[in-house]
Amino acid sequence: MKLIKLRGRALLALLSFFFFSCSEPSGKPAGDAVLGERVDPSKVHFQKGVYGGTLYDSSSSDPKTFNLVFAHETSSTGAVGGLFEGLTDVDIKTLKPTGRLAVSWEFKDNGRRWIFHLRKNVRWFDGKPFTADDVVFTYRDIYFNPRYPNSVKDMFEIDGKLPEIRKIDNYTVEFVLPEPFAPLLYSLSVAIFPKHVLEKSVKDGSFDNVWTVSTPPEEIVGTGPYKLVKYVPGQYLIYERNPYYYMRDDYGDKLPFVEKKVTYILPQKDTELLKFKNGELDFYGLSGDDFPALKQEEKNGNFTIYNLGPSLTADFLCFNERKGAVPDWKWRLFSNATFRRAISHAVDRKGIVLTVYNGLGFPVYTPVTSANKLYYDENAPKFPYDLKKAKALLESIGLKDRNGDGWLETPDGHKVEFNLLTNSNNPARVQIGTILKFDFKRLGIDVHFQPLDFNNLVDKLLNTHDFDAVIIGLTGSMDPNGGRNVWKSSGQLHLWNPGQKKPVTKWEAEVDRLFDEGVKELDFKKRVKIYRKAYRIICEQQPLIYIAAPVVLEAARNRVRNYFPTIWGAYKPERIFIKE
Repeated sequence: MKLIKLRGRALLALLSFFFFSCSEPSGKPAGDAVLGERVDPSKVHFQKGVYGGTLYDSSSSDPKTFNLVFAHETSSTGAVGGLFEGLTDVDIKTLKPTGRLAVSWEFKDNGRRWIFHLRKNVRWFDGKPFTADDVVFTYRDIYFNPRYPNSVKDMFEIDGKLPEIRKIDNYTVEFVLPEPFAPLLYSLSVAIFPKHVLEKSVKDGSFDNVWTVSTPPEEIVGTGPYKLVKYVPGQYLIYERNPYYYMRDDYGDKLPFVEKKVTYILPQKDTELLKFKNGELDFYGLSGDDFPALKQEEKNGNFTIYNLGPSLTADFLCFNERKGAVPDWKWRLFSNATFRRAISHAVDRKGIVLTVYNGLGFPVYTPVTSANKLYYDENAPKFPYDLKKAKALLESIGLKDRNGDGWLETPDGHKVEFNLLTNSNNPARVQIGTILKFDFKRLGIDVHFQPLDFNNLVDKLLNTHDFDAVIIGLTGSMDPNGGRNVWKSSGQLHLWNPGQKKPVTKWEAEVDRLFDEGVKELDFKKRVKIYRKAYRIICEQQPLIYIAAPVVLEAARNRVRNYFPTIWGAYKPERIFIKE
């Protein structure tokens, strides 16, 4: 789960100009060069690296777990995701799958059988060799184990069936698919785990209590370029170079170059900015408010601002439609699509972009932003800001101010009110919540807005389901199947009503069907049509009311060499080195 401040308005005219440009579907703002450097991976040149040094980065929250199987939030996946690797990866230059722990593959039987040939020079952090046994164990005993609900299982399941995995020899595995599975190579980028470390916990049923945040770091064993060596809650995580790492650069030098990485836990954006200005951080994600001042300091501060383009993700408003989790009158309201459409009409997305992102952003109406050009659909249903339409829709379902106190009431006399949550360490979401509270009051809806600690918020969303409504965001994916755990009614991140045994509504059943159809369709153009149809249904029903997203800006110190950031991630980050 993936999960910016209202200050002075310097350069407002200029920023307003950027806003109107950014709000176009292309997502390419006029004045693009003024916003920061753009990286074209096809044109980058890697310098010969130098070993040593420490990189300093930050996270806004402590991790909730070190076990990636049960990690749903970026605070956890960001903390340990880099310690592990998958069979495949995505080449940022081409956006096509490439090998990682697998060096090559072949398929047979019209794509139902895939054979993967594994790297032979890979070692786990403890020096043990990586083999086919680790791959089979990871998928068969962990991801596809019915005892452990997880997003990977959601992603691979087709019509209730999962692939079968078997070992051919120590460095060859075979996946047998129940149906053709178009996004297979993208999906196989998920982490592979060490059998020799985790098998006992799976057999004795304690795996869901393994690799918690209290686990000694040396017990967390992966194959990635860095290993976690120290974690001090509320302060920092420290990583050191993996001496067994197999990758080399074009000069034949062993990767990675940087000896150590430190990630500070910094819940307050002000603290993060101050540390960056003081030279204590190498990277900083800019908000719209930050940009004018930091742009002026760029040269003297010896850092570079990069413009990564439109965000892949957007913040959204979600109501709790889980029956029994909220009072029955609220459940009837939240599960009414007309109510959700009315609320969507009451969201002033353009105003939020100007106020929250200082104009450096764009309104969002659909699950896919313009950054994902393949699946973005500018003709999908939209519910633009219109309070008159919102009021008319609310009245059509019987919501009126019956006693003249300024608040709407339901036909059975309940005042229309709800609690709205978000994470307190995200200034943009806090601002959005404040704006929505004010605008919804104009409709006669009383919003009780409460920012919470991020991990507390995640617990309410995914475990206790103790919330009325929330403002949050989810990480974006290149292929739509990466969002399967969100859009399938049985998915773990189907936030408004997760883990349904059978679809509760007809529209959810149809989206389920389309997502199952999409993974089986090997013709790319037909796949796009299938997923766009699913997204249009989602847009019409508004289970997630998308709001806005920023243009993604990042500042990096010039001492960080071979750093080429893109909206999809840094290009070949193992080649980064430090030169003072």
